[in-house]
Amino acid sequence: MRINRAWLGLVLLMLPTTLVAMDTTALLLALPRLSADLGATSVAQLWISDGYGFMVAGMVITMGTLGDRIGRRRLLIIGAAAFAALSVVAAFADGPLMLIVVRVLLGVAGATLAPSTLALITNMFSDERQRGQAIAIWATCQFTGGALGPVLAGLLLQHFWWGSVFLAAVPAMVLLVLAGPVLLPEFRSDQAGRLDPASVGLSLVAVLLMVYGIKQLTVGSASVVPAVAIVVGAVVGVLFVRRQLRLETPLLDLRLLRNRPFTAVLVALVFAGIAMAGTGLMVTQYLQSVLGYSPFASAVLFAPMGLGVAVGTMAAPALARRMRQPTAIAGGLVVSALGSLLLVGVHGASALPLVMTGIALLALGTGPLFALGTGLVVGSVPPQRAGSAASMSETGNYLGGSLGFALLGVVAAVVYRGRMDGTSDSLAGAVAASERLPAGQGAELLRTAREAFTASLHVTGVVATVIFAGLAVLVLTMRPATRTTPAALPDYEATRS
Repeated sequence: MRINRAWLGLVLLMLPTTLVAMDTTALLLALPRLSADLGATSVAQLWISDGYGFMVAGMVITMGTLGDRIGRRRLLIIGAAAFAALSVVAAFADGPLMLIVVRVLLGVAGATLAPSTLALITNMFSDERQRGQAIAIWATCQFTGGALGPVLAGLLLQHFWWGSVFLAAVPAMVLLVLAGPVLLPEFRSDQAGRLDPASVGLSLVAVLLMVYGIKQLTVGSASVVPAVAIVVGAVVGVLFVRRQLRLETPLLDLRLLRNRPFTAVLVALVFAGIAMAGTGLMVTQYLQSVLGYSPFASAVLFAPMGLGVAVGTMAAPALARRMRQPTAIAGGLVVSALGSLLLVGVHGASALPLVMTGIALLALGTGPLFALGTGLVVGSVPPQRAGSAASMSETGNYLGGSLGFALLGVVAAVVYRGRMDGTSDSLAGAVAASERLPAGQGAELLRTAREAFTASLHVTGVVATVIFAGLAVLVLTMRPATRTTPAALPDYEATRS
């Protein structure tokens, strides 16, 4: 009965894990329609799409520690209730500013969910093998949700208005609020320490300023303000680090970084997120703007990335029983590098098969990293600090994803503009301009723009290949973690209060 209730609880935890990930990507498909209805400018569109992810990345550190202190189940229920309510408000927003504010608040609510679900898994499964399986399922939901977001959005947008994309999360969150107290244990730690407001502020300012600066470099010609934002963010980040090293109970326990495997996995999570997000951004645009598929068809053709992650994460526990975890993770990253390399050959009639095979292999290879690496991070600390460790893992995931759109987006934009000799800033702009030109000139502009964008996809594939290959070397060279006996996990039944 104990195990049955634990697995039922895991099924319940799959809901917020999947939906938070879906909410990050589903809006990409709805953005053109809602922007037209609300009259959103290009800058407003940027913050509507990215404000959510930025706040999740900025607040997840705080929320992981807060869950350790006030109770992980309690924080999860509060976050789910807020997420449901804010989703309804977002669906009926009447202007860009209102939607931006609601998306930011949704990011705060979303930040409560991810570390709480992962930390609760460590309490619900005392058996190491079962915990590994549960974390693999959790990782599958997280990354598959991101891939399925556009597919769900496409289905909804075929029949309903753009607000339906937000309302899709409401029933599941309501179910979590109602069933959570019955199926999930409560866990809080008296050793978690008080939240340090200065640390909370420093972490949030550092993340937001740096990500803002990088994102702005992709949308404007002026580089002074974004550069200043990046520099100031970096300085604030240094102040945050110094404060954490002085505090007895820091918001983010940076002393864990002395553990080389722990550090290597965190670095790998960030850079794998950069490679996956940047590649995903380029491939979805390539499918629509170069190959000419509709948004919904492109979302379906992009599904192999989600399926690849699902297969890779679910296979990770079995691989770990046959080889050392670093070997399994590094082997998967080599597969990801090969998948990225296939994108370099995308051209002509063979473009679609190469794209689909490439993204499938890329995603498949990241599965062991996300499943085994996340388990290594959470398992490196006693249960009392599981929420804080989970927040470090989640910060790596979300920050990597957010930076991937920006960093590889910048690289792709530079390649595209270079190929266009500065006559066009984006493929979308070239498409719009071609419609205003005579037929022959418009067709020539469109052909040139598509070739330039294909070249930027090739460069993105090269960059992703280098990232994954470098991460494989990093993981292989890390020393095995010293095995210690973890603190006793609390009895599941005794914590159901």
